[in-house]
Amino acid sequence: MSRRAWTVVGIVLLVAFAGFAFASFRTSLTPYVSYAEAQRAPRTVQVAGALEQGSTSYDEVATTLHFVLRDPETGVTMPVEYDGVKPANFEDAISIVAIGRWDAGQSRFAAGKLLVKCPSKYQGAEVKEYS
Repeated sequence: MSRRAWTVVGIVLLVAFAGFAFASFRTSLTPYVSYAEAQRAPRTVQVAGALEQGSTSYDEVATTLHFVLRDPETGVTMPVEYDGVKPANFEDAISIVAIGRWDAGQSRFAAGKLLVKCPSKYQGAEVKEYS
């Protein structure tokens, strides 16, 4: 093969690799969406919100956590079911991000992963000045 043919083969391989890498990266992205968009999304998405007080129930035998997320801006709520161990200090959470899919049959968001942000133990603490 001539030098030009090897160059063309190399360019084709680079383009194919770049296309494969881009497609793989794009499918691994999990975008943040609104509650309404989450109900229409055909793939895994992230929704964020605050825990609706008094909505938590946890089945220790089945390790299933049920709760309601509330959008602090709009006040819209979404029921969530998480299969897994209940995170520590869950009821104290400032915000919760649920990663999963809408389950139309059960009318709830089925979360496979939770990210829980709790208040800092240093929040509101007085800082002592040294002179």
